Parts: sequence; structure tokens; C-alpha cells
Amino acid sequence: MERVNMTEITIEGPEGNFNAYVAKPETGSGPGLVVIQEIFGVNQVMRDLCDSYAAQGYIAACPDLFWRIKPGIQITDKTEEEWNQAFEYMNKFLPDFEKGQADLQATVTHLRNLKDCSGKVGCVGYCLGGSLAYSMACMSDSDASVGYYPVQIDDYLPYAEHVKNPAMFHVAENDGFCPPESQAAIADAFSNNENLALFTYPGVDHAFARIGGANYDQASADLANSRTTAMFKTALS
Repeated sequence: MERVNMTEITIEGPEGNFNAYVAKPETGSGPGLVVIQEIFGVNQVMRDLCDSYAAQGYIAACPDLFWRIKPGIQITDKTEEEWNQAFEYMNKFLPDFEKGQADLQATVTHLRNLKDCSGKVGCVGYCLGGSLAYSMACMSDSDASVGYYPVQIDDYLPYAEHVKNPAMFHVAENDGFCPPESQAAIADAFSNNENLALFTYPGVDHAFARIGGANYDQASADLANSRTTAMFKTALS
């Protein structure tokens, strides 16, 4: 598997250039997959996810969505100070949410144009990235989209009817950032579009799939990941 340092990959976006971490499969070629960061930047967790998806045969790229704030942000989630810092960056990013989506679309286009890419490109996001994966499903040309524990998408649920390609979302039953009323609204909106699949995982909290995280639940993570793998295998082959 080939890993490319972020400083070596520059993607041309509509408002400027930004970097991405890229991992390629041993074959060097395959479908593209945009891995969308949490609120902690393109940290080791995100780079490990790219490596994992590359091992499954994808050219996986995680773009730096916080580049307008400060390029190269990498935060762990081990201390309260780090969490506060991550939320500060997220709050600075949210007014540029649509600009972040444009950066993601630029990353999709970058991957699709690579000579080693099959032409199919999907996206998968976590936390903040899960919400952006929903936005990409609604308003981009991503061939397949998966979001883990998306939050604060209630106001955008009318866009669910615009999802034309396969999309899947994993929701934690006890997610403190996505209360029961939000989960019910999401389920209701998604039920009207056969391209959308929604799975709820009982008894787990936000970030249940983050290995090493405080809320990690292996059984739920394994189940969600198996569903993601199966969907991408069908939609991106």
C-alpha cells in the first residue's frame, strides 16, 4: 500500500489549493473514496481509516477541510482541552460549510481524473464528516455516500428527496448530538427515498466506530463497517 504525505498532494479547489492525505491499494488502482474528517482534522485516526480503505482496494483521500482556518490541524480526542480546541475549529468552519462541500467536490473530481482511478468515486464521513457525507449525497456527483453519526442535519432533511445514488447512514441510539426527535425526523425523511438506507445502533453513543475512542463499541462498529463495505463493493465496482 502506498501512502502519500499531505504536503505532496495538492488539490485545486474553487477558492484555493489545499492538501490531502492519500493512500493507494497495492495494485495502485481502484475506485476513489473521499474520507471526510471529524472535527479533529486529518489526524492519525483519519489517516488510519484511509489506509484501511486502501487495503480494501480504494484510492482513499482525506482532504484538509480546515485549511482556511489553519492548514494541517491534527488533534487527538484524549483531553478536555483538545475537545475544546476541536469544537472551536468546528465552529469556525461551520459558516464555511458550503465551501467545505465545494472542497469535497473538488476532491471527488481530483480522484475521478486520476489515471489509476476506475472512474467511480464515493465518500465516507464521520461526525462532522458524517453530516458532510449527507450533504454530498444530496448535492454532489458522488457515486455512493456513507455517513457515520451525522449531526445537525435537521434543517437539510428536505434535500433527502434529491439523493439519486446509493447512500447509507449509521446513527447511534444514544447520540447526545443527535437527540431522539432528530433521529425520528431523519428516519421519516429517509423513508421516502429508496436510495437512502438508515441504520440505528442500540445502546451506543456518538463516535461508536472510532477505534480507541471513549465510546468505541466493537460489535456495533463491526456491523456498521460490514454494511459500509458491502454497499461500496456494489456501488463502486
